[in-house]
Amino acid sequence: MNWDIIKGNWSQMTGDIKAKWGELTEDEISEVSGEREKFVGLIQEKYGYAKSDAEHQVDAFFRDVKNAA
Repeated sequence: MNWDIIKGNWSQMTGDIKAKWGELTEDEISEVSGEREKFVGLIQEKYGYAKSDAEHQVDAFFRDVKNAA
């Protein structure tokens, strides 16, 4: 998974991200701006996941988005 591509398309993915993680605000998603570690940390904080669980969810989500494209 290429995070440079994800970063480049971050603003277009906002709707998909909100659909998956509805507790995130538009501002929080924008602030992350495609930085994987920041996004994983945000998911951890908002949902109370362990870091490894948050990483798995984030990676699986973006892998699915990439495969759907």
